[in-house]
Amino acid sequence: MELAEYLEDVKAGKRIVAGSEAHQLMHRMAREAMELTKQINASCDQEEIRGLFSQLTGKPVDETFAIFPPFSADFGKNITVGPGVFLNAGCRFQDQGGITIGAGSLIGHNVVLATLNHEMDPRHRGDMHPAPIRVGERVWIGANATVCPGVTIGDGAVVAAGAVVTRDVPANTVVGGVPARRIRTIPEE
Repeated sequence: MELAEYLEDVKAGKRIVAGSEAHQLMHRMAREAMELTKQINASCDQEEIRGLFSQLTGKPVDETFAIFPPFSADFGKNITVGPGVFLNAGCRFQDQGGITIGAGSLIGHNVVLATLNHEMDPRHRGDMHPAPIRVGERVWIGANATVCPGVTIGDGAVVAAGAVVTRDVPANTVVGGVPARRIRTIPEE
């Protein structure tokens, strides 16, 4: 299986069967991602980090993108970041299902973005269900938050530190808690 076919399959939400060609591709890509994130984590130079992040994702990142290592991704090729995105130290991206982060968004320390769920049937627990995470523009995700598969966070929203986001977050809304719930709306200027 080639990467393009895999990306089309996960975009369509197709189940990844344990041991399948798609699953084997995930393991090959994980090895490449580990090598590139090791290099990212060994650097303090943002220009070098941007170049390595571009290799990791397979697409160029804007010169305004910044990241404070350490960072980990277990696939890499299904991450898209807009200009002005900042990833703070300790972020962990499970991006097989797709992660898109809009322009000007800030991702806090130790944030986890997870795009895979395992099959509930114990006989097929190794199978996975991909679902993308979409983070809008000018979003702030606080330290130690976890965003679950299939969640969309609207433009201007804030996810409080430590929140576990299991549902979509409307634009200009603050959410917090486990599971995350609406705290308030941010007034538009």
